[in-house]
Amino acid sequence: MITEERLDELRRDAQPMQPDRGYYGLPFLKEPVWTWEVPAYFFVGGAAGAAAVLAAAAKITGADRDLVSDARWIAAAGSALSAPLLIGDLGRPERFLNMLRVFKVQSPMSVGAWTLTAFGTFAAAAVFAEEVRKRTNLPVQMIGDAAGMLSAATGLVMSTYTGVLIGATSIPVWSKHASILPIHFGASALASAVSMLELLGHDEEALNILGFAATGCETVLGYTMEPDRSITTRAGKIFSGPLPLLLRIAGFGSKRFRRAAAASSLIGSLLTRFAWVEAGKESAKDLRVPLALDGRHAAGVRDAIGE
Repeated sequence: MITEERLDELRRDAQPMQPDRGYYGLPFLKEPVWTWEVPAYFFVGGAAGAAAVLAAAAKITGADRDLVSDARWIAAAGSALSAPLLIGDLGRPERFLNMLRVFKVQSPMSVGAWTLTAFGTFAAAAVFAEEVRKRTNLPVQMIGDAAGMLSAATGLVMSTYTGVLIGATSIPVWSKHASILPIHFGASALASAVSMLELLGHDEEALNILGFAATGCETVLGYTMEPDRSITTRAGKIFSGPLPLLLRIAGFGSKRFRRAAAASSLIGSLLTRFAWVEAGKESAKDLRVPLALDGRHAAGVRDAIGE
């Protein structure tokens, strides 16, 4: 039986817990320790995945061959850059390889590692076959087109899975928007891929329409989701949504306005990825707990043991 003297001793020994700490000084939630490479990977990998989808769509619809080629190159270059960014955050290459030892459908991290590997393989194969076709008479077009379709299928996952990844955590600001984050990241990735192609000189009307739709979606989502009130978040929302949307509306037939809208979308997409990661770190610190074992807690202990 706990005596009154023992309860007094417990009260004397109890120390106020730090505002963002739980029992024994441990945090309630582990703060994300991601470095800058992760949001950069979110941006690069998403744009690359969307570019592969655009390349496949352009191929199916009989669009300009140079558009297909440039989109495939963006996909391949993005996948080649994504792996070092991810490995840079992990610290050692073998950690990435360890994630490929098993495949877990229920793990967004495992799905992402395998998707990146498959996407990079198919995107590189599509570009390689395209370059061989240009320089030789070898019948490799069918191989390149098949690789392009496979890179588009895995690219669709690449452009959205990072939203699933951060939404499937206990970080409040991420889990709160778990159902919308994949759409948000996918729209942002599409806007980035369209913007890169436009800055490379492609002026197809279809690209402008897709860019218009993506920035319109980003504008709506920007006002329905607000991870925090930081400058990065607000700047990302403006540059990825309303600004490029207005530029596309104001200059629907102007190449100069399209280029400005494309540049704005790229800046906004990159800022948005960094803003979400930083918001997650701040959200993990926001939990607050009361002082440990005050008089009311001691009374509750006595009631619980039936004194």
